Amino acid sequence: MIDEFVGGHFSNMKSELTPGVKISITRSITTAFEQYMANIGWSDKLYSLPEFVKEWRIYIENHASWYDKLSHEVKSSPEFHQFLADKINETLEKILSEEPSEEQMKEMEELEKQLGREIDYSCKLEAKYWIETLKKKQNS
Repeated sequence: MIDEFVGGHFSNMKSELTPGVKISITRSITTAFEQYMANIGWSDKLYSLPEFVKEWRIYIENHASWYDKLSHEVKSSPEFHQFLADKINETLEKILSEEPSEEQMKEMEELEKQLGREIDYSCKLEAKYWIETLKKKQNS
């Protein structure tokens, strides 16, 4: 019944969103988020969810193989758009709540000492960004 109600979009979406495609969608969100946050220097003031989603859309259209695998019908369905919104929220929540590793915290402490600078960071991905950024500064 529901398949008829939504014109078959739901059944098409379920068959096209294999576990591999769902994993690839999550990876694309993570990769695009990491790039977006690096571009804005992990600044809370510059962060904008609509801007991130725009950047992610560009990323998936140019770099994500899963995007080409989906039919136009699925890509344009409201159910798929809701699925993506939920997946973005879920993925960002997971990224932002993942604590930095013990190793990252030690490395940050050492870099902060060497550079005489204290950096606020709250998650594993942000710690990764700052470690890479501070190492580049240290080597230049």
